[in-house]
Order: sequence, then structure tokens, then C-alpha cells
Amino acid sequence: MELNVYNIKGEDTGKKVVLNDSVFGIEPNDHAVYLDVKQYLANLRQGTHKSKERSEVSGSTRKLKRQKGTGGARSGDINSPVMIGGGRVFGPKPRDYRFKLNKKVKELARKSALTYKAQDNAIVVVEDFTFEAPKTKEFVNLLKNLQVADKKSLLVLSEQNKNVYLSARNLTGTNVITVSELNTYKVLDNKALVLTESTVAAINNF
Repeated sequence: MELNVYNIKGEDTGKKVVLNDSVFGIEPNDHAVYLDVKQYLANLRQGTHKSKERSEVSGSTRKLKRQKGTGGARSGDINSPVMIGGGRVFGPKPRDYRFKLNKKVKELARKSALTYKAQDNAIVVVEDFTFEAPKTKEFVNLLKNLQVADKKSLLVLSEQNKNVYLSARNLTGTNVITVSELNTYKVLDNKALVLTESTVAAINNF
């Protein structure tokens, strides 16, 4: 698959890049995508939730009434889960939600996500660029020139560029990452995928 390369003004440079079919043209595996996204979101969870059981609730341990002869159900202390203000039965406890996923499954999921973007014609290639200083206005103009300003977009750079990152940091509808940070969730969580020439070369070697 070939795509035109644009400059930061949105003009066609006449150059073309080839997207490797082994990365951008595979048979997508939806289950691998599901597992990779599930793991990514699970790893973000703090797992610090906690509720008190009856042994942890502050309250008297005195038996509320005698066992028999009242005509009602037997009852223990006021910390019982059936009492208002009592402990909770089988409540959440601190835990680690992370789980293991094989590298080949994650690689297949990432390639599947990139293939979906290629099929949707949601990939834009721009020649390598940089900003002399952090300037949000310049980054907004870049998005407008590439006709992705009205879409949630992801710009993938081949290496860290502080000025470009800082220029996009205050914008809610876009995100800037490097190739090493590229993952299935971030690819699918955006409507437009903006790649630089050097980024395409790096991704083609995945």
C-alpha cells in the first residue's frame, strides 16, 4: 500500500511511502486485539479499593438480644452485614489486576490495529519536521493543514522531540508519542494516525 507524503503545510511533496503488508495488511485478529486492550487497561488500574468486613467495623461486639424466645430471627452484634452500618460481605480488597500476555500476541494485536487504520484510510504521512520552539499555534496549524484537526489524532514520531511534544501538550484532541510507545490501545483510541517518514520506516520493521 502506497501513501502520499505531505509537508507541514499540507502540500503534496510528490514523494510516496510504502506500507509493509506484513504490518499494515495482515488478517486482523480481533481476539488478540481484545486481550491486548484488556491488559493495557488492567495495568492502569490502581487496585487500591477496599471495604470493611464485620471484623474491621468500629462497633460493640455485644449480642443485641437473646438467642431464643423473641419470636424473631437470631442476631449477633451490630457489626453484622445485615445491620445498617455493619460490615460488607465479600467486599473488594486491594489486588493487582495485571496479567501476562505473550509478546507474539501483543505483536499480532498491534499489527491488527494498524491494519484496521490502513483499511479505513485513516493514516496520514508527513515528512520529518521539528519546531524551533514550543508553539501550540503551529501544531494546531499542522493539524488543520493535514485535515485532521476535527478528529482525535495520534502523532507518532521516530524519536523524542521536546518542542513538538510541548506544542501538543495542552490540546485535548491529540496526542504525541514515539514509535517505542506505540501500542494497540493508542492506535485504536484515535480516529486519525499521523506518521512521519522515519516513523513509517521504523514501523515497517516491526
